Amino acid sequence: MSVSQSERDRDEQRWSQWMAAANGGDSSAYEQLLLEVGAAVEAYLASRFGAVDFLEDCVQECLLAVHRARASYDPRRAFRPWLFTIVRHKAIDQLRRRQVRRGEGRGLDPEGGPMHPADPGAALEGARLLANLAPPQREAIALTKYTGLTVAEAAERVGISRTAMRSRVRRALRELRDRLAREGGMG
Repeated sequence: MSVSQSERDRDEQRWSQWMAAANGGDSSAYEQLLLEVGAAVEAYLASRFGAVDFLEDCVQECLLAVHRARASYDPRRAFRPWLFTIVRHKAIDQLRRRQVRRGEGRGLDPEGGPMHPADPGAALEGARLLANLAPPQREAIALTKYTGLTVAEAAERVGISRTAMRSRVRRALRELRDRLAREGGMG
């Protein structure tokens, strides 16, 4: 079902007012906003992707992102573009996460090198290198590069901040690169 321009304009005005009121502390305006926006986001995503199994998760992720970003909304600007920018980014994140979980696009380190070697000898070498990492770094690599979790998901699972998880992954990758360089130079 297509939404007419006049309906969009009415939604825009109402949503902008509710968001401004919500940012001013009006919890009932915020509740109304989330109810309507949730339905609109679901309809938007369903029109793009159909009835997919991750739709509900994606809608929830979008609403959480709106909640987290609510202070960044400028009431002098249009609400819909602000909202649907968030929705598009979250939908892309969900699609990427889904590809990783199914094994598509999985197994690449940030420089594009394989993290899942097909050669059993290389796999054993990789396991040896990982075993030499400090436990928090080894866990960070295992969760993000082998299991396919996002930094946010890995951080939540371990009970640390995203920043701390990103730092662990960076340190681990740096340690692995340095170790490979040292060992490669020796051989």
